[in-house]
Amino acid sequence: MVLALAIAAALFGQESGPVAPAPAAPAKEATKDCSPRAPDPDSREVVVCVQKPSGFRIDPDVMAAKKARRQALAGRLKTPQEKMKDNSCTVVGAAGCVFDQPGINLLAAAATIAEISKRLEKGQEIGSIFVTDPQMSEYQYYQEAKKEREAKEAEKKVKAYAAKSKAAAQASAESTEGAVTK
Repeated sequence: MVLALAIAAALFGQESGPVAPAPAAPAKEATKDCSPRAPDPDSREVVVCVQKPSGFRIDPDVMAAKKARRQALAGRLKTPQEKMKDNSCTVVGAAGCVFDQPGINLLAAAATIAEISKRLEKGQEIGSIFVTDPQMSEYQYYQEAKKEREAKEAEKKVKAYAAKSKAAAQASAESTEGAVTK
């Protein structure tokens, strides 16, 4: 039966194996000068002329925010005395940490409850009370960097406008002086 199938395929002019695709024509190298001339209608070439992008551009405000956050988290360098840890409570035994008893500071808890009630009476938020280590988020650093950049740009515009108006005032003063002397 397989032999009959091969003979039938040979009679019809087909191969019995899988058909290999024809090799694709190699792509032409783009020339440096893209001309606006009309393409040849008989040609099957496609030429695309574009400028190569110079790469990805990251928002400078985002970069400044990341840098500010890194610097804030780094803190200042510590001296060797500051680097030394207090190991007084790591002693195991009957007198480990005699003066540092675990427990809840009731005075601090009462003061916190009083502050919460004052804020609730005024309709203020109370979430910031529970932040024990306040640090700015990266978004807050971004907003700060953006404000600084916008302030610098506004200052440059003001200086440019002042210089332009000063030059215009000097030009008008010179033209009036020239008209008066004639």
